[in-house]
Amino acid sequence: MTEQQYLKNLTPPEGAVDVVLDTDAYNEIDDQFAIAYLLRSGDRLKVRAICAAPFFNRRSTGPADGMEKSYDEILNVLRRAGREDLIPAVYRGSGDYLPDERTPVPSEAAEAIVKLAADYSPEKPLYIVAIGAITNVASALLRDPSIAEKVVIVWLGGHAHHYKDTAEFNMRQDVAAARVCMASAAPFVQLPCRGVVDVFTASGAELEKWLLGKNELSDYLARFTIQTAQSYAAGTPWTRVIWDVTAVAWLLGGDLMEQEIRPVRLPARDHHYEPPIGKEIAYVTRVCRDALMTDLFRKLLS
Repeated sequence: MTEQQYLKNLTPPEGAVDVVLDTDAYNEIDDQFAIAYLLRSGDRLKVRAICAAPFFNRRSTGPADGMEKSYDEILNVLRRAGREDLIPAVYRGSGDYLPDERTPVPSEAAEAIVKLAADYSPEKPLYIVAIGAITNVASALLRDPSIAEKVVIVWLGGHAHHYKDTAEFNMRQDVAAARVCMASAAPFVQLPCRGVVDVFTASGAELEKWLLGKNELSDYLARFTIQTAQSYAAGTPWTRVIWDVTAVAWLLGGDLMEQEIRPVRLPARDHHYEPPIGKEIAYVTRVCRDALMTDLFRKLLS
């Protein structure tokens, strides 16, 4: 890939593009919003695959259980959106994290990414939007490094460079996978969580006014979010981050966010960034919250 093409691939694409979404959909509530936003942006974004990512927290008994629950939740959202046609394009991902930076974890998802990417090129890349631990994508790159020039990786992971640490959930689950993807030859877009995209929150009042009771999908998203927030913030004003949406939004360009081209900083295992290395990435610096929320709600009601 030429340097000119590489830099072009670090800017949001023009026109319609093909997309793979890699998501730990059962982990929180924001993945469901991101899936819905992707589906409702079908004039620009063609879904080639949706991959279930592993996760391990109080909502799972381990990475494999988190992945299976995410697989089931992807199917749930597709049915509520009336997109059962995409069910054959949903793949189970890794049941564990990378053991090191050289060894892939076999999965349906990793193999699907390798096979899909083979049909693309630097001039017409496959966009991989990852909103969980990036194990599946790293495994695909380790399985076939040649796909790096045929894809663009857009990842919501890590915190801002100025934040106190890198102990963000997606990044700290599989530091090896993050390092593989960020250091690879693939054009890479980072959307940092704390310090950048954490401005993308929704309040209960907004969800009730704009989404509740409007259609099956919007009602599910609103009720799930409100129920989750009420479990820990009942009787208080609250907002809830739905920041996974921003990774999908990057593909749409326009006035939804701002970015800089920066040298990549890889995460260390002590939850801090290492000094910059030579590779340049797109680093999102600002999300235009109201513009994106307006577009999200409009599409959910379409």
